Amino acid sequence: MSGAEEAGGPAAAAGGPAGSGAGPPGASSMAVSVSVLGEAAGPGLPDDAGLPAGRSLPLPEAGGDPDAPPKKRLRAAEAEAAAAAAASAATASASASAGSGKLEERLYSVLCCTVCLDLPKASVYQCTNGHLMCAGCFIHLLADARLKEEQATCPNCRCEISKSLCCRNLAVEKAVSELPSECGFCMRQFPRSLLERHQKEECQDRVTQCKYKRIGCPWQGPFHELTVHEAECTHPTKTGNELMEILDEMDQTHKKEMQLYNSIFSLLSFEKIGYTEVQFRPYRTDDFITRLYYETPRFIVLSQTWVLKARVNDSERNPNLSCKRTLSFQLILKSKISSPMECSFLLLKGPYDDVKINPVIYHFVFTNENNETDYVPLPIIDSVECNKLLAAKNINLRLFIFQIQK
Repeated sequence: MSGAEEAGGPAAAAGGPAGSGAGPPGASSMAVSVSVLGEAAGPGLPDDAGLPAGRSLPLPEAGGDPDAPPKKRLRAAEAEAAAAAAASAATASASASAGSGKLEERLYSVLCCTVCLDLPKASVYQCTNGHLMCAGCFIHLLADARLKEEQATCPNCRCEISKSLCCRNLAVEKAVSELPSECGFCMRQFPRSLLERHQKEECQDRVTQCKYKRIGCPWQGPFHELTVHEAECTHPTKTGNELMEILDEMDQTHKKEMQLYNSIFSLLSFEKIGYTEVQFRPYRTDDFITRLYYETPRFIVLSQTWVLKARVNDSERNPNLSCKRTLSFQLILKSKISSPMECSFLLLKGPYDDVKINPVIYHFVFTNENNETDYVPLPIIDSVECNKLLAAKNINLRLFIFQIQK
């Protein structure tokens, strides 16, 4: 068989008419047998067992060209395998991320406060059965129980709770500090232990004020806009008269504070000054609907006997139903005096309490007929501080009395 005939192969034989005489005898029968064997193997899936030795049809690769060289087909196969591996890794990563998110959600539900259903931000207390309460809710439960003359109980299991029966759960506090929390400015997530520092010092979206605030600039905005604003701020270019008007308004806000400090320094120069630690103890009125009030034991200051009384929300009927809570007090002179006694007095926090009180000086002239002051506000900062006092077994404060001599 010549080279031309071999190149024609079965295709030429099968395409030519039978008995055309092209090619030697037996070439036609060989072409038919190869064609039949190829059809038996099926298109694209050649049966190597039925082909002559040394002959095989090309295997088409997925995404490749059957007529491409072997090296090119191999590279295509490797690329497809790498793409499949990448897709598998992405799926696994997404699954792990979803699993992590579900775990955090489960931890939120497990570690949240049983009262407000939020994650605690500071101390975490637990009842004798292990139910968790944040510090704010725990103090609020004790204060409500004091107002209603009831024993405070756990909202879940109704077991008794108090500062002596409940303890802090340090493990939960540590776990909560490591859970991610969203920044209120940039909406990114950080561990709770790092969130406060991020919001105060690092976040580029945190609210900040212009450095010219001291001369009246009211601008507030995100930190990343501060440099641009300060470069364009008009307050440094204001005239002296304009700045004086702004500074006069600011001085008015500080004038009261300076008056208070000056008054305290003046009182400290008096000859007769007395102070003592006072302890308010809770009591109940004899009314049909009892009301909570506080009273101190008798104490002696400036050679006179005194008593302090205090009440909640000016003795309103149901102070436990009010979100806003206040304390007011009155000073009562129990001794008999021969002449009117003019005094200035103020209450401050005791040496072992952490309650925040703004000092306010009150004045009163005591006589035998008028020996009780009106109820005056105890200058507590807010209702949270008031709840701290109500939750305590007793309220411990320090009283100063200054006798004014004419």
